[in-house]
Amino acid sequence: MSLYQPSVLKHYLKLQDSEAINKAYTKYKRYFLNPTIQDNIRSSKEEEYQSIFLTELFVNVLDYTLKPKANFNLVAEYKNQNNARKADNKLRVIDGLVKVPTLTKKDEFEWLDLFEDKKQKAQALQTQTNQTDKEIDQMVYELYGLTEVEIAIVENS
Repeated sequence: MSLYQPSVLKHYLKLQDSEAINKAYTKYKRYFLNPTIQDNIRSSKEEEYQSIFLTELFVNVLDYTLKPKANFNLVAEYKNQNNARKADNKLRVIDGLVKVPTLTKKDEFEWLDLFEDKKQKAQALQTQTNQTDKEIDQMVYELYGLTEVEIAIVENS
């Protein structure tokens, strides 16, 4: 049995603002599917990246404002009550005081696997699109009877 019943999920998904979700997902893809960002994530130590992952997600994707900026609605929590050496690595949303859990390394790898899968699919589509563009170009060149010199001029312009 799944953690959430499909009917309950569907009910709550219908209550969401689909335009806002699409906008956030677009920003999410643009940021987290960026090859440079992905390389930086992979090369980071767990604690090093874990401390900034949620900030990147909430600030860069979901448009929260982190304290100390004006009109902030997000606060980073630092050392825990027991004065441990590590920070709790949690963010606190001001409106409603929602706690955001820290992702485990396993969770991060699952997301990265998903990113890689989507990235490979996007790259395959881009390769296919590029190939189709070249084929169309060749058809146009043949249609107009362009010479090799004329084709070179067109392609270099």
